[in-house]
Amino acid sequence: MSTDGDPERVVALQEEVQQLKEAVSSHAVVDQAIGMIVALGRIAPDEGWEVLKEVSQHTNIKLRNVAELILVWGRSGAMPQEIRAELEDALDRYGPAQIPGAPTER
Repeated sequence: MSTDGDPERVVALQEEVQQLKEAVSSHAVVDQAIGMIVALGRIAPDEGWEVLKEVSQHTNIKLRNVAELILVWGRSGAMPQEIRAELEDALDRYGPAQIPGAPTER
């Protein structure tokens, strides 16, 4: 199939390739965040997915962005308080865990 005579087709294919690259990248970020949640909460991968979805829904932040914040937290130890609180709440529903570095309740 030749696209030499159809510049619109070339542009459409380039856009499709870019979208696919972004989807693959997004999927990797989400999978890595789920892995962190699974290890942290000592829960099953499907439960890690549910935790990530719940945090996204309860904070009204896109799932990919929540996943990115979790990965940044893994590297830097910094996480917005709203995300930390929702993550702890979600993990409490799925398993006995507390996020390292979170203030302890007395």
